[in-house]
Amino acid sequence: MAKTDNNSVIQTMGLTKVFRDFWGRQRVLAVDQLDLEVKRHEVFGLLGPNGSGKSTTIKMLLGLLNPSKGWARVLGKAPGNVKTNASIGYLPEESFLYPFLNARETLDFYGRLFNLSSEQRKMRIDSLLDMVGLSATASRRVGEFSKGMQRRVGLAQALINDPQVLILDEPTSGMDPIGTRQIKDLIIELGKRGKTILLCSHLMSDVEDVCDRICILYGGKVRAQGPVDELLARTEMTRIESPQLNDQVIAEIRNVIKKHHPDYELNFETPRDRMEDYFLRTVEQAQLADVATSGARMGGELSDFLGTDSDSDSNVIQKLVQVEKMDKPKKESSTSTVEPVEDNSADDEFISSLTSQKEKDLTVVLDDNDTAQPVEEKKEVDTNVIDGLLGRKDDKNE
Repeated sequence: MAKTDNNSVIQTMGLTKVFRDFWGRQRVLAVDQLDLEVKRHEVFGLLGPNGSGKSTTIKMLLGLLNPSKGWARVLGKAPGNVKTNASIGYLPEESFLYPFLNARETLDFYGRLFNLSSEQRKMRIDSLLDMVGLSATASRRVGEFSKGMQRRVGLAQALINDPQVLILDEPTSGMDPIGTRQIKDLIIELGKRGKTILLCSHLMSDVEDVCDRICILYGGKVRAQGPVDELLARTEMTRIESPQLNDQVIAEIRNVIKKHHPDYELNFETPRDRMEDYFLRTVEQAQLADVATSGARMGGELSDFLGTDSDSDSNVIQKLVQVEKMDKPKKESSTSTVEPVEDNSADDEFISSLTSQKEKDLTVVLDDNDTAQPVEEKKEVDTNVIDGLLGRKDDKNE
């Protein structure tokens, strides 16, 4: 019997996947005895070169593939559980989008799959499009988008249901430096808001910037695992940063270091800016100058509806607000009557005065299901009078 930790969102034990040929012979050992644990509210990186088993592991966690051996749990349930899947956001390695839909229609489609109301869909779609920088191109068909812009739409659809667990498979694939930096910033902010994120990538810089812990796979096996800071720390070296030094100061420092490490050749160099940072500054200056572009722009802030877990304080408050909104019209309808609509013509006004009595006799009550239901009293109006008036009016028109 598998034991699960209440603080573990994703857990695997001896997880193995063997792909076999038509005759049942082993063809590929994709994942081999994988032991993995992702804690709640953690950004976890799954690294490895192409073919190391990253995507296969993700597919088994989602229930898209059955393991050959071992077991896995997501949110305490076996992969593929319907209720669990409703709390997962997934961005696959390839963006499988309908090319004839535009960005807004695409997000609306996924929102309907999660049974979101029209009001929720509109609010979330507007917020997500602004977040991923596609507000200006929301009416363009996604089939016309570049791969990077399609990845932006894919990330938005992965967040439409405000998931507890977010699984991202190569999220920055095909993106320009603007999109790459933006996605990394969004992942960091989502982690701060309490989301549990499993990031699968072979780009070391992406994972280094955003992940709390990482696991490196090679040949389907775990080769290294632990906190990023501990794995990357070079404890045998010390780095010193200082203002620009003249030759005399450098010579003095060399002499001091040589006393303690006579065999070490000390290097002095001027630090360089990162190309990514320089590129982003250049593009940002162009955007501030309102230079026109038909592509994606720098996105906005993280959407407000992307809270923490489903039982978080923010979601509880949201539910209370919704209940209050539902109660308000009920209280007003319990004391109000249905008012007639008055027209400008004298004849229609006279007819309305006769029919208003019948409408006023329709009181509004609440049934057991809390829905407003009209109740008609026995008192009725003589319709012959109305028919006669309508007849005379018709005669005048003729």
